[in-house]
Amino acid sequence: MAEVINMPRLSDTMEEGTVAKWLKQVGDKIEEGDILAEIETDKATMEFESFNEGTLLHIGIQEGDTAPVDSLLAIIGEEGEDISSLLNASTTDVESEKEEEVKEEPAETKTEAVEIPEGVEIVKMPRLSDTMEEGTVATWLKKVGDEVEEGDILAEIETDKATMEFESFYAGNLLYIGIQEGETAPVDSILAVIGPKGTDVDAVLNAGSDTTSQKAAVAEETKKPESTAASSQDATPAAKDGQRIFASPLAKKIAKEKGINLEDVKGSGDQGRIIKKDIEEYQPKQKAVAQEDTAAAKAPAAAPVNLPVGTEGTEEVKNSQMRKVIAKRLGESKFSAPHYYLTIEVDMDHAKLSREQINNLPDTKVSFNDMVVKACAMALKKHPQVNTSWNNDTTRYNQHIHIGVAVAVDEGLLVPVLKFADQMSLTQIGGSVRDLAGKARNKKISPAEMEGSTFTVSNLGMFGISEFTSIINQPNSAILSVGAIIQKPVVKNGQIVVGNTMKVTLACDHRTVDGATGAQFLQTLRSYLENPVTMLA
Repeated sequence: MAEVINMPRLSDTMEEGTVAKWLKQVGDKIEEGDILAEIETDKATMEFESFNEGTLLHIGIQEGDTAPVDSLLAIIGEEGEDISSLLNASTTDVESEKEEEVKEEPAETKTEAVEIPEGVEIVKMPRLSDTMEEGTVATWLKKVGDEVEEGDILAEIETDKATMEFESFYAGNLLYIGIQEGETAPVDSILAVIGPKGTDVDAVLNAGSDTTSQKAAVAEETKKPESTAASSQDATPAAKDGQRIFASPLAKKIAKEKGINLEDVKGSGDQGRIIKKDIEEYQPKQKAVAQEDTAAAKAPAAAPVNLPVGTEGTEEVKNSQMRKVIAKRLGESKFSAPHYYLTIEVDMDHAKLSREQINNLPDTKVSFNDMVVKACAMALKKHPQVNTSWNNDTTRYNQHIHIGVAVAVDEGLLVPVLKFADQMSLTQIGGSVRDLAGKARNKKISPAEMEGSTFTVSNLGMFGISEFTSIINQPNSAILSVGAIIQKPVVKNGQIVVGNTMKVTLACDHRTVDGATGAQFLQTLRSYLENPVTMLA
């Protein structure tokens, strides 16, 4: 009998997976234990074995595609077996879920939409930058009831890049303000309503909320005369014959700096409005021959500025599961845990000498990072408050010490875990770190080898970074950022000598680790690193 194989949950945090590669094709014979596919999780790319035997009858998720856990991955059964009922069952499940979603949505009203009265305009939250998704009203320069002229500044709107003035393209009375000062709303939210006095604003708003698409069509219809005028302005300057010139404040500023007459510029914004791009791309036209004679008597014009010309380009690269989960986890940590940072500078002269002596022993290799991990493990035993986790109503004190070591891989960052690091020697720590780091870079590390950390060490010293801060790897309460060993002048016994120092920064969760506790932990850490012999006892 055919068996349905679903997308497995290959890690505790996995919510969806990507099929990196199929190692079997439809029609292939499958033995129990055969590798069906390589699946990319939020932590690594892992081989997925079959627990069934038979023939691969169907592949539900193609290479490169992503699907949630428990989605139909494949069907295995006897050659020639009819699997239509299994496929239909899967499709029916999806359709029934969609039907449930539809049932939950409010039924569409069949009443006729209320038309927006002529002369009334619904003003939307504008998109004032290419990356703007929402805006905040910093200041309203008009109040409900005020007369508004075309070109008046309605409000100052804070975008993701700057606070900008927003002009009105309509004349009338300000009948309604939809977004108050200090409030934030998505682009295209109702910002204001402008129209004649006495307009029933509630009816206008109801018309907009009941039939959004019809309202857009009506608004487009009422703007047709203006749109026609705007299209005609594509071939003419933004204004002429002394009429008002519509230009953004930034465009006006740049034009003034460059000495460009706005009357000569064609606007490409709404209703022919001149925007920054129009000024930057403006090329002055040559004067008519009749004007050249009079120009001869004038001072020579300034030479045109030769601006660089190029082709803009972008590329959309699909985020891997690992990258998406890293972003999610770090965002949750940064915005939920109140971080604070403590930095000290450690004298590494004795550490350098000790490492040289240790590495002169046969079959022994120890790095400075190994020494830092060992020092952290010993310091955590003396300061158990740092080896904790915040659980809202309780604080969990971990009686074991599992240290995560951050490892950079192509897709992001993995954190293999050294279990019971306080019981390991320096050489054991060095060997374990090299083994786990190699597995992580080769995507052969198992989820169990990346789970359960109680403290984390992140080292960028090998890249020449002297000092940095890290985001706590939750549910840990702290993470240590390790910088490079720098040779510089230092004062010892009242004399300036050449010394080797290293800066380390401890990021702490203030809910569990107070400042004094974090400082005491760093003092203990320094004493171990500056006197490495104490770690060998």
